[in-house]
Amino acid sequence: MNEYLAMWKNYFNFHGRTTVRGYWMAVLFNAIIAILLGALSNVSNLFGTLSMVYGIAGLIPGIALGVRRLHDINKSGFWTFIALVPLVGPILLIVWYCFKTVDEGNRFGTELV
Repeated sequence: MNEYLAMWKNYFNFHGRTTVRGYWMAVLFNAIIAILLGALSNVSNLFGTLSMVYGIAGLIPGIALGVRRLHDINKSGFWTFIALVPLVGPILLIVWYCFKTVDEGNRFGTELV
């Protein structure tokens, strides 16, 4: 849960690094909440609206988290744009998000956020 809270605390932080565990735990909690809100949206329109607001609010911290994860493997955050390439781009990003941390010679510093 700490990783999920760290994602929200670093809302606009595109600097620093995020570990593999930190990234995937934040993604897991985010997905669980989104699925719960989506399921509850069948019960009431209020939950549908809440689900939409949550999705929009989580867009920037999710991108920032991905950029920090790319920094952890010593890649520029601009590689996030490869997700715009159909089929290949998102798969490549998922593979990169699973890579181990690069400590030696990481140009993005040693600070883990």
